[in-house]
Amino acid sequence: MTLLSILLALVLLALALLHILWGIGFWFPIREESALVRAAIGLKGVTRMPGPIPCSVVAVALIWAAAMPFVPPGWFRDAGLWIAFAVFLVRGLLPYGRRWRRIAPQEPFATYDRRYYGPLSLLIAAGYFAIVVSGF
Repeated sequence: MTLLSILLALVLLALALLHILWGIGFWFPIREESALVRAAIGLKGVTRMPGPIPCSVVAVALIWAAAMPFVPPGWFRDAGLWIAFAVFLVRGLLPYGRRWRRIAPQEPFATYDRRYYGPLSLLIAAGYFAIVVSGF
């Protein structure tokens, strides 16, 4: 489970770094803001990337989730792991619901969401579930 925890942490820390970059106005991997919005946000009517505060909140949440497997055993760790599991499970299932498609219809986000973002979130959720049930 240590290897799984490290892999989860690396993925989540990379995603946190990406959100930090976006928060400071560094558009990556797409340099044009409107194209990045269509690929990474996808929400109807949104034309600008979120500012520093929303991006920082997401980055902190991802860092928190990355740290949870390394917290000493106890109720706080267990609760944190279950919360991370639930959040990533919901995020992973969203792309396959009709309501979400109406909220976030922009392309290429809609395709990326079903093909990459959703499955990645489900894999992360599965990793947290494996850690929780193993008692690691």
